Amino acid sequence: MTKTQAAETTSASRPPEPEPLTVPVLDSHTHLEMQEASVADALSAAARVGVHRVVQVGTDVASSRWGVAQAEQHATLDATVAIHPNDAPLLDDLDAELAQIDELAAQEVVVGIGETGLDYFRTTQAGRPAQHAAFRGHIEIAKRHNKALMIHDRQAHEDVLRILDERGAPEQVILHCFSGDVSFAAECARRGYFMSFAGNVTFTNAKQLQEAAAAIPVELLLTETDGPYLTPVPYRGRQNAPYVLPITVRYLAQLRGVDLNQLCAAVWANGERAFATR
Repeated sequence: MTKTQAAETTSASRPPEPEPLTVPVLDSHTHLEMQEASVADALSAAARVGVHRVVQVGTDVASSRWGVAQAEQHATLDATVAIHPNDAPLLDDLDAELAQIDELAAQEVVVGIGETGLDYFRTTQAGRPAQHAAFRGHIEIAKRHNKALMIHDRQAHEDVLRILDERGAPEQVILHCFSGDVSFAAECARRGYFMSFAGNVTFTNAKQLQEAAAAIPVELLLTETDGPYLTPVPYRGRQNAPYVLPITVRYLAQLRGVDLNQLCAAVWANGERAFATR
């Protein structure tokens, strides 16, 4: 998500710390530069509740550079770098921006290229060619540097899969904040793509998403906050952060009818495979 989408989180109040997990997990997607706590405090709060690895996600060149700098200072923080699909149509020189992302991608602390992808909800038909071009460019960067590709997909499922099939996907692909149904999840699973679930899976109106989260193979499951957005129930509308992740993890364990510790171990192992470059 971008800074312009802050309307989804209007309250700055922070949820209380949940009960700690006893087996560590990772937050595979968050935006610390948009959160009120310092990076050090955010990581400390996350560690207290069992979230021992956090992936800071870039949405433009500036936030990508910031994430790389922070990851170089904090051992439990990784970075991804990219231009958000909603920003791609607004750029005067997309190729020049992609060249800077390509340069950042070579850094050791960068474990992924994203968030990139397609967004047909916020971008009009006229902006789609630029989104497609940016997405293809990010795919090539991910393959060139052997980094995971982190995808933002909003109302663009068919075109996301089509472009990945046409260009040839990187070895590791992550559908961030998975938003599809069981059928789309099956197509992603057939291709070996990771699917990451955020706090919106807990929303009462998210039946389709819940069905998908219950059905996907456990070896392709990741969890995330997408903080400061998508705070899980019962704190929906408050500011999200990595330390809130255990609420979503517990919900997923209950939804899937599995032991919490086993799910945590699987999520951690999946993160190690998805972000194996550091």
